[in-house]
Amino acid sequence: MSYHYLLDLALILLSTKFLGIITGKFQMPRVVGSLLAGLVLGPAMLNVLAETAFLSQLSEMGVIVILFTAGMGTDLRELRNAGKPGFFVALCGVLVPMVMGTGFGFLAGRAGWLPGNTVLENIFLGTVLTATSVSITVETLRELGRLDTQVGGTILAAALIDDVLGLIALTIVASFAGEGAGLLLVLVKIVLFFVFAIVASALAIRFFRWMISHARGKNLRRYPVFAFVVCLLLSYCAEEFFGVADIIGAFVAGLIVASTPKAKYIQSKFEPLSYLLLTPVFFAGIGIKVELPTLDGALMAFSLLLLATAILSKIIGCGLGARLCGFRGTECVQVGAGMACRGEVALIVANRGLSMGILGQALMTPIIITVVGCAVLTPILLKMAFRGQPEAAPHESSLMDGYRAMEQMDLVSAGLLNPERERGEEEAK
Repeated sequence: MSYHYLLDLALILLSTKFLGIITGKFQMPRVVGSLLAGLVLGPAMLNVLAETAFLSQLSEMGVIVILFTAGMGTDLRELRNAGKPGFFVALCGVLVPMVMGTGFGFLAGRAGWLPGNTVLENIFLGTVLTATSVSITVETLRELGRLDTQVGGTILAAALIDDVLGLIALTIVASFAGEGAGLLLVLVKIVLFFVFAIVASALAIRFFRWMISHARGKNLRRYPVFAFVVCLLLSYCAEEFFGVADIIGAFVAGLIVASTPKAKYIQSKFEPLSYLLLTPVFFAGIGIKVELPTLDGALMAFSLLLLATAILSKIIGCGLGARLCGFRGTECVQVGAGMACRGEVALIVANRGLSMGILGQALMTPIIITVVGCAVLTPILLKMAFRGQPEAAPHESSLMDGYRAMEQMDLVSAGLLNPERERGEEEAK
């Protein structure tokens, strides 16, 4: 058995923290530092770290926990209110990138950058640009103290709907190539998943309340364990049985926990785990996956133009959807910037197109550069979009305050702390 993974983890945690501090000094979100750490130490630059099965699985656990904690911290009333704007933001955020990506592929083919490209390849390139990876946005909004706002709720709702619409778009394009499951089957699976999620939510909430009523404040540690079991089961079922992204299952599990009286306590137990281990590994893992071949001038120009198209198409499309729902100009830019990030979803779609023979190998390098560029630029764009607005409470301090409060609850429930008695002693003094 090799213990090299311990060294890998140590390097990741040290480098992400160090570069996070540096990016913080430049008024950039610390997430950017974690992404840069993966790029610097990975095959793209120093080649000190390489992707392993362990790091990949731990990274996947990281994104699951990020969306799980985001769900727990979501105001359900805000999310319900964001349902309509979220749908329009997601719809425009899929249609506009699809059109702009397809048009860009057509123009690139006419210019000779994509020799022999086909109409289907151009459409699939547009399909790649429809994907949104909300995990980086969630962490950035949380760091900025903007997650539990109207803009944050709209981005979360839109990202969930975006995944469904993107899956439908991928299925339609794949069916044009004569592969993939039928559109009707995909739609039935999506509907069945949400039916399953509603039933699971009702059962889980009822069990939570039964457990709370019988525990009577004792042994609070059982609640985070049960909550994590719900998260893992919903994530597994989403991917395995319904073909829906596991992070959607994790977010739904977070919403279930948010509906229980112990939501804040459970959240306080998961956020240190996310902050100390899983989040740095996930964001560094994105950079570690990048392997850039030798680039000539034409390929680099094409990659940069594709990156610009990817960012502008989401800002324009999602901003338009937000505008149609009554958002102000600045808020439209914030929503668009929050939806601009691509990640593992875009890479999965691209790999699917490559395996089906729709996308050429020459397009994979520009797509990887686009994904990494969006991941790095999205936190910076969000920081710029919120500039000039009143600062929210820093996330880390509020986290530690909440964590200390919940630790006190543990001591009280165990009989090791009696606030009333201590208050009486203070008054006697």
